[in-house]
Amino acid sequence: MEKTQEQSLTRETVSLQISQTPVQFDELDDALKLAIRCAADKKATDVVVLDLRGIASFTEFFVIASGNNQRQVQAIADEINEKLKKELQARVIRVEGYNSAEWVLLDYGDFIVHLFNGESREHYDLARLWRDAARVDLPPELAGNS
Repeated sequence: MEKTQEQSLTRETVSLQISQTPVQFDELDDALKLAIRCAADKKATDVVVLDLRGIASFTEFFVIASGNNQRQVQAIADEINEKLKKELQARVIRVEGYNSAEWVLLDYGDFIVHLFNGESREHYDLARLWRDAARVDLPPELAGNS
């Protein structure tokens, strides 16, 4: 009996191996590529795209980008929303945080765009929280690393 109890208390650990092979920008769908280009056009900085397909079920990709102030964050959000609607008839499912523009979330289902001011991005640090996700390899002109 004691041996059975000891065995049932023994904990087995399982290691999850997630491929860290970077996805190439050209492999992304058109809506996601357009959203990234729109952010770059509005001078978003530190653009990071995380591939969540192997670790999350609610979306496939996160686009994380920063703006310098409230107006720029809103301008980036507006550009993404307008161009996706006009060029691809893609409609945003949900928008959160637009008025304060500290952290604006644009949910398109297959991908979610997170736009931050610098302070909020550092505080929430989504890239660290989702560090198990593979990163999409962005061309330098779209990454906004100034």
